[in-house]
Amino acid sequence: MELLTFAGVGKRFGDFVAVKDVSLELPAGRLTAIIGPNGAGKTTLINLATGAVLPDRGRLQFNGEDITRLAVHHRIRRGLSRSFQIMNIFPRLSVLQNILVPVLARRGRAGVPFHGLEKEAEAVAEARRILGEVGLLELEHDPAGALSHGDQRLLELGIAIAPAPRLCFLDEPSSGLTPTERSTVLELVRKLSSARRTTFVIVEHDMDVVFSLAEWIVVMNRGEVLVEGTPAEIRGNHAVREVYLGEEFAA
Repeated sequence: MELLTFAGVGKRFGDFVAVKDVSLELPAGRLTAIIGPNGAGKTTLINLATGAVLPDRGRLQFNGEDITRLAVHHRIRRGLSRSFQIMNIFPRLSVLQNILVPVLARRGRAGVPFHGLEKEAEAVAEARRILGEVGLLELEHDPAGALSHGDQRLLELGIAIAPAPRLCFLDEPSSGLTPTERSTVLELVRKLSSARRTTFVIVEHDMDVVFSLAEWIVVMNRGEVLVEGTPAEIRGNHAVREVYLGEEFAA
């Protein structure tokens, strides 16, 4: 079943065409990677899907509903979530409070998120469960800004899944991580993809991450979808080698 569908979607910024007539189907339950060189349109595609920018043309459907002009918060409520290329946490809040923000928002308590928490035992328990999933429960009282870069990435992943999304975009989840931290994040995404009702789509430059994690790969170039297929098909595609990474695919 197609969870998110792009139909002839296009977006330009002045004279620059960031996304050009993209038609793409993202089915439920399949871990998809979107790759391509800088300027290929990957992040713009995420922004279009999640409502950060609106398309100039085309339509988007999520779970059968037209969301082309829908506001960001309405998309979140319908089950669309994302992480960001640049770290997007609340550094002065505790680790637990960072998770409580989206948990309480989903429960209709966004206006006064940290008042009367003694009445929000279920929300606190849910936030702690999410921290347990991402391996940060023992750090729940620490300021988020004091975490290591790798732990901040894990926290951001926890924030992304806290709204209980049906579809979650992860924009370069391994960016800036050490090999050990990267392995931890990869294993967590793999585990969450298997254990939760969340479909993950990752945008990633690291080909080790892509080929070890993705079940399906979409290659973009100059705002268009160049080709899509299984990791084995993409690795052996000559057009992808010429346009993108050359012989790195043969490694």
